[in-house]
Amino acid sequence: MLTPSPIISTAVLDVLTQCKTLSHIKQLHAHILRTVSDHRLNTFLFNLSSSSSSSISLDYSLSSPPEPFLFNLLLRNLSRSDEPRATILFYQRIRHAGGRLDQFSFTPILKAASKASALFEGMELHGLAFKIATLSDPFVKTAVLDMYACCGRIVEARKVFDEMPQRDVVTWNTMIERYCRCGFLDEAFKLFEEMKGSNVMPDEMILCNIVSTCARSGNMRYNRAIYDFLKENEVRMDTHLLTALVTMYAGAGCMDIAREFYVKMSVRSLFVSTAMVSGFSKAGRLEDARDIFDQMGKKDLVCWTTMISAYAESDHPEEALRVFEDMCRSGTEPDEIAMGSVISACANLGVLEKAKWIHEYMHLNGFESSLTVNNALINMYAKCGGLDAARDVFEKMPTKNVVSWSSMINAFSMHGEANDALTLFARMKQENVESNDVTFIGVLYGCSHSGLVEEGKKIFASMTDEYNITPKLEHYGCMVDLFGRANRLLEALEVIESMPMASNVVIWGSLMSACRVHGELELGEFAAKRVLELEPDHDGALVLMSNIYAREQRWDDVMNVRRGMEEKNVFKEKGLSRIDLNGKSHEFLIGDKRHTQSDEIYAKLKEVASELKLAGSVPDSGSGLVDV
Repeated sequence: MLTPSPIISTAVLDVLTQCKTLSHIKQLHAHILRTVSDHRLNTFLFNLSSSSSSSISLDYSLSSPPEPFLFNLLLRNLSRSDEPRATILFYQRIRHAGGRLDQFSFTPILKAASKASALFEGMELHGLAFKIATLSDPFVKTAVLDMYACCGRIVEARKVFDEMPQRDVVTWNTMIERYCRCGFLDEAFKLFEEMKGSNVMPDEMILCNIVSTCARSGNMRYNRAIYDFLKENEVRMDTHLLTALVTMYAGAGCMDIAREFYVKMSVRSLFVSTAMVSGFSKAGRLEDARDIFDQMGKKDLVCWTTMISAYAESDHPEEALRVFEDMCRSGTEPDEIAMGSVISACANLGVLEKAKWIHEYMHLNGFESSLTVNNALINMYAKCGGLDAARDVFEKMPTKNVVSWSSMINAFSMHGEANDALTLFARMKQENVESNDVTFIGVLYGCSHSGLVEEGKKIFASMTDEYNITPKLEHYGCMVDLFGRANRLLEALEVIESMPMASNVVIWGSLMSACRVHGELELGEFAAKRVLELEPDHDGALVLMSNIYAREQRWDDVMNVRRGMEEKNVFKEKGLSRIDLNGKSHEFLIGDKRHTQSDEIYAKLKEVASELKLAGSVPDSGSGLVDV
């Protein structure tokens, strides 16, 4: 029997697998005829070059059984292509021609079956491997395992895994990775624990799979165990594993651990640095977030947006707008998500001039047609005192949704224009726009702040009777506030007692405040006690209780309340006001003397207070501690 030179055959097949057209194969065949006296190789190439296709086709009949050394290399290269079915088709032609597979043939075909989710062919290969005793090869068995897992047969895959007498790190990783991809994190981690007890050490790839799955699923039960394992075994960590670890721990809010791994990275990608900025921001550590942000040499839109959102959501609107201005100077163009954060920051700042500047920027940069941005603009102008501007945005919107209508209704309600809110609500109904629970919050809020009790009652009843919307805690809160402001305190209490859900601090606090305003001390004390049951350190409730006891000359009770406040370091939260003047924002706290014009300000306040006193106004001191 003629045995071809393995060097020549391998070289020829290397060239063959690089052939892209029928012409290339014919050129190679002509070269072989002149230089190599191997009948089987010539026959194999002849059958390929006799294909009727203008490109390489596997749809041909082999006239004689080819030898494994002739087709294994081609199978391997085909299995790496984007057309796994071509590998399976080639395998079927080999079988049809009577070709015999060896242990090197199975792995590429099974890999192709995995890619194509070809369960039937994969099971056929499993049976064939068992029949010719090739299944003992660990590479073949691992490929069989992966094929079942990729075809959604994870139970069969685990059975193959359990039957393997020897498992290397690739086998363990394959089974663990497939568990992770199927979402079976508990099973993956159990297998990981089992692996730790074997003589095979988990590598970076296995750890990366476990860590990445924990991060994606939000399941952080295992993060401490992973950390301990890394420390105890001094695992060498590559960039991929470090990235997965930083992402997982930052997502879980474990920022000190995340930073421990972050500083070990010699190269820090935008993705991992942005994850650190986001993690620190969510943990309320804005200075740490900004430090990471400032250290980044290059920033993309996601990174800029993350930093802007962090400031906007943490009541630092001015800094959010400064970062936005830096982003614009850097040449990075914002998208709708970034603009949403900027608009939110501007709304929280409450400066109308800034709001107009943001609106002009969006007009110049093509955001005016965006439904999401326009809805946010309505809310921004409402919070900045620009009701007419909010109305103008609403009326000019090319398309509106329920959020648009609800935002405008809420804008009217915030400014005490309840009649306009009710008119728009009626217009919304006429235009067949379906209201939602947020719409009703806005309408009821307007009724509450304008004293429209009967209208509010009718609208609340219509939620269930006409709109089939089940009232939520917020709607009941609006009704308590509605009755409380109107000095119908018993009706407010009846609303609380009739609620199908437990009341919260806000609702009891609303009743408590109404009782304080209207001098209803007995019910006010009752409401304050309910507040303190839910929030023992609530400053408003403690102050009210102390003042009620003081008015009733219950001095022992007064001292007990105040002593408790001192021991718990509870103080009445200071009020804050913000005024926009000539494009600049001025903030003031109670008793604040930091302003450069504080002397003139207090002189003017004294003058105003004197005028009010002459007019018969009596200041309300119920929200502050009474001197005893």
